Amino acid sequence: MSNIILEAISLRKEFGNLVAVSDVSLQVERGTMHSIIGPNGAGKTTLFNLLSGNLRPTKGRLIYNGKDITRLPLYRRAHVGIGRSFQITNVFTSLSVFENVRLAAQAIDGGSMVILSHYTRFSSYERKALEAIEAVGLRGMENVPASVLPHGDKRKLELAIILATDPQLLLLDEPTAGMATEQVPELLRTIDAIRSIGNKTIMLVEHNMNVVMSVSHKITVMHQGALLAEGTPTEIAADATVRSAYLGELYGDLNQMAQSH
Repeated sequence: MSNIILEAISLRKEFGNLVAVSDVSLQVERGTMHSIIGPNGAGKTTLFNLLSGNLRPTKGRLIYNGKDITRLPLYRRAHVGIGRSFQITNVFTSLSVFENVRLAAQAIDGGSMVILSHYTRFSSYERKALEAIEAVGLRGMENVPASVLPHGDKRKLELAIILATDPQLLLLDEPTAGMATEQVPELLRTIDAIRSIGNKTIMLVEHNMNVVMSVSHKITVMHQGALLAEGTPTEIAADATVRSAYLGELYGDLNQMAQSH
Protein backbone atom coordinates (compact mmCIF):
# COMPACT_ATOMS: atom_id res chain seq x y z
CA MET A 1 0.00 0.00 0.00
CA SER A 2 1.26 3.47 -0.91
CA ASN A 3 2.30 5.79 1.89
CA ILE A 4 0.30 8.56 0.17
CA ILE A 5 -3.34 8.50 1.23
CA LEU A 6 -4.46 11.63 -0.65
CA GLU A 7 -3.01 13.41 -3.66
CA ALA A 8 -4.26 16.59 -5.29
CA ILE A 9 -3.06 17.11 -8.85
CA SER A 10 -3.32 20.66 -10.25
CA LEU A 11 -6.62 21.36 -8.50
CA ARG A 12 -8.22 24.56 -9.70
CA LYS A 13 -11.49 26.25 -8.74
CA GLU A 14 -12.88 29.25 -10.58
CA PHE A 15 -15.95 31.28 -9.59
CA GLY A 16 -16.51 33.31 -12.73
CA ASN A 17 -13.37 35.41 -13.15
CA LEU A 18 -12.20 34.69 -9.59
CA VAL A 19 -9.61 31.93 -9.23
CA ALA A 20 -10.06 30.72 -5.64
CA VAL A 21 -7.67 27.76 -5.94
CA SER A 22 -4.96 27.97 -8.57
CA ASP A 23 -3.49 24.66 -9.76
CA VAL A 24 -2.63 23.31 -6.31
CA SER A 25 -0.81 19.97 -6.08
CA LEU A 26 0.00 18.27 -2.79
CA GLN A 27 0.48 14.85 -1.25
CA VAL A 28 -0.72 13.78 2.20
CA GLU A 29 1.21 10.98 3.86
CA ARG A 30 -0.71 8.25 5.65
CA GLY A 31 -0.84 8.55 9.45
CA THR A 32 0.38 12.16 9.60
CA MET A 33 -0.98 15.52 10.70
CA HIS A 34 -0.92 17.79 7.64
CA SER A 35 -1.91 21.44 8.16
CA ILE A 36 -3.05 24.04 5.65
CA ILE A 37 -2.32 27.66 6.57
CA GLY A 38 -2.50 31.03 4.87
CA PRO A 39 -3.82 34.58 5.26
CA ASN A 40 -7.56 35.25 5.07
CA GLY A 41 -8.75 34.75 1.52
CA ALA A 42 -5.84 32.45 0.64
CA GLY A 43 -8.20 29.69 -0.54
CA LYS A 44 -7.80 27.27 2.38
CA THR A 45 -11.48 26.51 2.93
CA THR A 46 -12.16 26.32 -0.81
CA LEU A 47 -9.36 23.76 -1.09
CA PHE A 48 -10.91 21.80 1.80
CA ASN A 49 -14.27 21.91 0.03
CA LEU A 50 -12.64 20.43 -3.06
CA LEU A 51 -10.98 17.68 -1.04
CA SER A 52 -14.20 16.77 0.81
CA GLY A 53 -16.49 16.95 -2.21
CA ASN A 54 -18.46 20.04 -1.19
CA LEU A 55 -17.21 21.60 -4.43
CA ARG A 56 -16.13 20.14 -7.76
CA PRO A 57 -12.90 21.44 -9.26
CA THR A 58 -12.91 23.44 -12.47
CA LYS A 59 -10.00 21.22 -13.42
CA GLY A 60 -7.49 18.90 -11.81
CA ARG A 61 -7.69 15.48 -10.16
CA LEU A 62 -7.97 14.08 -6.66
CA ILE A 63 -6.60 10.62 -5.83
CA TYR A 64 -7.57 8.88 -2.58
CA ASN A 65 -6.02 5.52 -1.68
CA GLY A 66 -4.94 5.14 -5.29
CA LYS A 67 -8.40 5.78 -6.78
CA ASP A 68 -9.62 8.83 -8.66
CA ILE A 69 -12.41 10.44 -6.60
CA THR A 70 -12.52 13.77 -8.43
CA ARG A 71 -16.17 13.34 -9.43
CA LEU A 72 -17.24 11.36 -6.38
CA PRO A 73 -20.06 13.26 -4.58
CA LEU A 74 -19.83 14.39 -0.96
CA TYR A 75 -21.97 11.61 0.53
CA ARG A 76 -19.96 8.93 -1.27
CA ARG A 77 -16.67 10.28 0.06
CA ALA A 78 -17.90 9.63 3.58
CA HIS A 79 -18.44 6.00 2.57
CA VAL A 80 -14.90 5.58 1.25
CA GLY A 81 -13.39 6.89 4.49
CA ILE A 82 -13.21 10.70 4.40
CA GLY A 83 -14.70 12.63 7.34
CA ARG A 84 -15.10 16.41 7.39
CA SER A 85 -15.78 19.03 10.08
CA PHE A 86 -16.63 22.68 9.51
CA GLN A 87 -15.73 26.04 11.07
CA ILE A 88 -19.25 26.31 12.51
CA THR A 89 -20.18 23.53 14.94
CA ASN A 90 -22.64 21.17 13.28
CA VAL A 91 -24.57 19.01 15.77
CA PHE A 92 -28.23 18.20 16.47
CA THR A 93 -28.74 20.36 19.55
CA SER A 94 -32.12 18.77 20.42
CA LEU A 95 -30.55 15.31 20.74
CA SER A 96 -28.28 13.87 23.40
CA VAL A 97 -24.56 13.34 22.93
CA PHE A 98 -25.13 9.62 22.47
CA GLU A 99 -27.95 10.01 19.92
CA ASN A 100 -25.89 12.44 17.84
CA VAL A 101 -23.06 9.95 17.56
CA ARG A 102 -25.20 6.83 17.19
CA LEU A 103 -27.13 8.37 14.29
CA ALA A 104 -23.85 9.08 12.50
CA ALA A 105 -22.77 5.45 12.88
CA GLN A 106 -26.16 4.28 11.67
CA ALA A 107 -26.29 6.66 8.70
CA ILE A 108 -22.89 5.66 7.30
CA ASP A 109 -24.07 2.04 7.28
CA GLY A 110 -27.23 2.98 5.38
CA GLY A 111 -29.37 2.02 8.34
CA SER A 112 -30.85 5.40 9.19
CA MET A 113 -34.22 4.56 7.65
CA VAL A 114 -34.32 0.88 8.56
CA ILE A 115 -37.09 0.28 11.11
CA LEU A 116 -37.36 -3.50 11.07
CA SER A 117 -33.89 -4.89 11.69
CA HIS A 118 -32.27 -7.37 14.03
CA TYR A 119 -31.32 -5.85 17.39
CA THR A 120 -27.67 -6.90 17.01
CA ARG A 121 -27.33 -4.50 14.12
CA PHE A 122 -28.28 -1.59 16.35
CA SER A 123 -25.98 -2.90 19.07
CA SER A 124 -23.04 -2.39 16.72
CA TYR A 125 -24.06 1.24 16.17
CA GLU A 126 -24.27 1.75 19.90
CA ARG A 127 -20.84 0.22 20.41
CA LYS A 128 -19.30 2.46 17.76
CA ALA A 129 -20.96 5.48 19.34
CA LEU A 130 -19.64 4.69 22.80
CA GLU A 131 -16.14 4.07 21.45
CA ALA A 132 -16.16 7.44 19.67
CA ILE A 133 -17.50 9.23 22.75
CA GLU A 134 -14.77 7.63 24.85
CA ALA A 135 -12.09 8.62 22.33
CA VAL A 136 -12.94 12.33 22.51
CA GLY A 137 -13.24 12.44 26.30
CA LEU A 138 -17.02 12.79 26.64
CA ARG A 139 -17.67 9.51 28.49
CA GLY A 140 -20.21 10.08 31.25
CA MET A 141 -22.00 12.76 29.21
CA GLU A 142 -23.86 10.41 26.88
CA ASN A 143 -27.31 11.54 28.02
CA VAL A 144 -26.55 15.26 28.14
CA PRO A 145 -28.45 17.29 25.52
CA ALA A 146 -26.05 18.72 22.96
CA SER A 147 -27.70 22.11 23.40
CA VAL A 148 -26.27 22.57 26.91
CA LEU A 149 -22.69 21.52 26.12
CA PRO A 150 -20.00 24.21 26.40
CA HIS A 151 -18.54 25.21 23.05
CA GLY A 152 -15.38 23.16 23.61
CA ASP A 153 -17.42 20.02 24.30
CA LYS A 154 -19.53 20.66 21.20
CA ARG A 155 -16.29 20.60 19.23
CA LYS A 156 -15.46 17.25 20.84
CA LEU A 157 -18.94 15.97 20.01
CA GLU A 158 -18.50 16.96 16.39
CA LEU A 159 -15.24 15.02 16.35
CA ALA A 160 -17.01 11.99 17.86
CA ILE A 161 -19.68 12.20 15.15
CA ILE A 162 -16.97 12.04 12.49
CA LEU A 163 -15.18 9.16 14.25
CA ALA A 164 -18.40 7.12 14.39
CA THR A 165 -18.27 6.90 10.60
CA ASP A 166 -14.84 5.22 10.89
CA PRO A 167 -12.90 7.49 8.51
CA GLN A 168 -9.29 6.92 7.50
CA LEU A 169 -8.84 10.61 6.68
CA LEU A 170 -10.25 13.45 8.81
CA LEU A 171 -10.52 16.96 7.35
CA LEU A 172 -10.80 19.38 10.28
CA ASP A 173 -11.64 22.98 9.41
CA GLU A 174 -10.66 25.34 12.25
CA PRO A 175 -11.32 22.79 15.05
CA THR A 176 -10.29 25.26 17.78
CA ALA A 177 -12.38 28.17 16.45
CA GLY A 178 -14.26 29.95 19.23
CA MET A 179 -12.67 27.88 21.98
CA ALA A 180 -11.26 29.39 25.15
CA THR A 181 -7.46 29.45 25.14
CA GLU A 182 -7.22 27.03 28.05
CA GLN A 183 -9.38 24.46 26.21
CA VAL A 184 -7.20 24.30 23.11
CA PRO A 185 -4.35 22.08 24.43
CA GLU A 186 -6.78 19.38 25.59
CA LEU A 187 -8.50 19.25 22.21
CA LEU A 188 -5.13 19.07 20.48
CA ARG A 189 -4.07 16.15 22.65
CA THR A 190 -7.35 14.42 21.83
CA ILE A 191 -6.92 14.94 18.08
CA ASP A 192 -3.33 13.70 18.13
CA ALA A 193 -4.29 10.65 20.22
CA ILE A 194 -7.02 9.81 17.71
CA ARG A 195 -4.45 10.04 14.92
CA SER A 196 -1.77 7.94 16.59
CA ILE A 197 -3.90 5.32 18.37
CA GLY A 198 -6.53 4.97 15.65
CA ASN A 199 -4.04 5.03 12.76
CA LYS A 200 -5.82 8.00 11.24
CA THR A 201 -4.58 10.71 8.89
CA ILE A 202 -5.61 14.26 9.75
CA MET A 203 -5.67 17.38 7.60
CA LEU A 204 -6.12 20.63 9.48
CA VAL A 205 -7.03 24.18 8.49
CA GLU A 206 -6.07 26.37 11.42
CA HIS A 207 -5.27 30.04 12.13
CA ASN A 208 -3.72 29.38 15.53
CA MET A 209 -0.03 29.19 14.70
CA ASN A 210 0.89 27.66 18.05
CA VAL A 211 -1.54 24.85 17.24
CA VAL A 212 -0.10 24.32 13.77
CA MET A 213 3.53 24.37 14.87
CA SER A 214 2.99 22.02 17.79
CA VAL A 215 1.03 19.23 16.08
CA SER A 216 1.92 19.19 12.38
CA HIS A 217 4.24 16.83 10.57
CA LYS A 218 3.94 18.84 7.36
CA ILE A 219 2.52 22.29 6.59
CA THR A 220 1.20 23.57 3.27
CA VAL A 221 1.12 27.36 2.96
CA MET A 222 -1.40 28.97 0.59
CA HIS A 223 -1.37 32.56 -0.65
CA GLN A 224 -3.84 34.11 -3.09
CA GLY A 225 -5.18 30.69 -4.04
CA ALA A 226 -1.82 29.16 -4.85
CA LEU A 227 0.62 26.94 -2.98
CA LEU A 228 3.34 29.20 -1.60
CA ALA A 229 5.48 26.72 0.35
CA GLU A 230 5.46 23.30 1.96
CA GLY A 231 7.61 21.67 4.61
CA THR A 232 8.05 20.76 8.25
CA PRO A 233 7.14 23.29 10.97
CA THR A 234 10.82 24.17 11.35
CA GLU A 235 11.24 24.74 7.61
CA ILE A 236 8.08 26.83 7.33
CA ALA A 237 8.91 28.98 10.37
CA ALA A 238 12.31 29.79 8.88
CA ASP A 239 11.07 30.40 5.32
CA ALA A 240 11.56 34.06 4.41
CA THR A 241 8.97 33.92 1.61
CA VAL A 242 6.32 32.58 3.96
CA ARG A 243 7.12 35.15 6.62
CA SER A 244 6.91 38.01 4.14
CA ALA A 245 3.43 36.83 3.06
CA TYR A 246 2.13 37.23 6.62
CA LEU A 247 1.96 40.83 7.73
CA GLY A 248 1.16 42.05 11.24
CA GLU A 249 0.65 39.71 14.16
CA LEU A 250 1.12 36.47 12.26
CA TYR A 251 4.42 37.67 10.84
CA GLY A 252 5.59 38.27 14.39
CA ASP A 253 4.52 34.78 15.43
CA LEU A 254 6.44 33.17 12.58
CA ASN A 255 9.48 35.34 13.17
CA GLN A 256 9.58 34.31 16.81
CA MET A 257 9.12 30.64 15.93
CA ALA A 258 11.91 30.80 13.35
CA GLN A 259 14.29 32.17 15.99
CA SER A 260 13.34 29.39 18.42
CA HIS A 261 14.08 26.55 15.97
